[in-house]
Amino acid sequence: MPSRPAFPGRVSRRASLLIALAAASPWALAQSAGKAAATAPTPLAWPTKPLKIIVGFPAGSSPDLTARTFSEPLSKALGQPVIVDNKVGAGGNIGADAVAKARDDHTIGLMINGNMTIAKLLNPAVPYDPIKDLAPLSLIGTSPLILTAPVNQPGVAANSSARDFFVAARNGGDKWSYGTPGVGTVGHIGTELLKARSNINPVHVPYPGYPQVANAMLGGQLQMALLPPALAQAQVRAGKLRAIGVTSSGRSPLAPEVPSLAEAGISNFNLEIWNAFAAPSTMPKPIQAKLAALISEIARSEDVRSKLFQQGWQTVGSSPEGLANRIKADTNLLGGVIAMRGIKAE
Repeated sequence: MPSRPAFPGRVSRRASLLIALAAASPWALAQSAGKAAATAPTPLAWPTKPLKIIVGFPAGSSPDLTARTFSEPLSKALGQPVIVDNKVGAGGNIGADAVAKARDDHTIGLMINGNMTIAKLLNPAVPYDPIKDLAPLSLIGTSPLILTAPVNQPGVAANSSARDFFVAARNGGDKWSYGTPGVGTVGHIGTELLKARSNINPVHVPYPGYPQVANAMLGGQLQMALLPPALAQAQVRAGKLRAIGVTSSGRSPLAPEVPSLAEAGISNFNLEIWNAFAAPSTMPKPIQAKLAALISEIARSEDVRSKLFQQGWQTVGSSPEGLANRIKADTNLLGGVIAMRGIKAE
């Protein structure tokens, strides 16, 4: 049977398209390509020079070690040198202020939680506002503190339980004392919170740093202190101090053998120290986003996680939003203790 002829004048859709494309002028095609290029995202031309990480603590300190852990992988990712600049003083606030005032779009800071939360609450004269002047990039690591006490402590049996320790502390009243690295530190505010939660009343004695606090306990001048895990565990394993409990809500991977204070009957108590990267709030948002993504990715890499753990940190590597939420929560918690106890930085 002969095939049916096509209807005259009917052109297939495919043929129509080919005809239209063939008829399109070079000018029209160029215009179309130009519009597509205009809507495509422009590559971020950054960085154009070395990136500076400001640290408000001396070389060899915990924040300094963390910053240097990130400097090499950040340099490789950015294709520019990364320089660690130590601007020491005022519990890290001098460095934080330098970050807040940086305007070169190539400066960030590695800070501790106090610099990003309660600095202004402790001292209204602090020249920067943590909330307004700093842009959160990533929460890097967290760590509980360990409530530590001398092994041979009068009135406290060496093999007594954590609950027995708090009974002895209540009986000791203000004849007991505790040490911290200074007024307004997390160790200070945290112990004041512990006093409120556990109904104990030791007197605060500030020292230049945690090593001096540990030495004072070894010498019998102090009855208790909140110490970082690495320092506390070294003394505990040497048989010189005893660990009462960690300040996190549960046991910590950094000190898995130490019970939480919740296990000792101290309810509603969760305290951690942490460090984080921040940028000046004036840094363009696309640069903030690029840095935050890179830093978070580097923090979660196996090599960096291992190094941070050895430094005494449980790695987080959060988003900017995650860090902002942590800042808000800690500001509310520690700010409440500051107001309740009337704490002012010296």
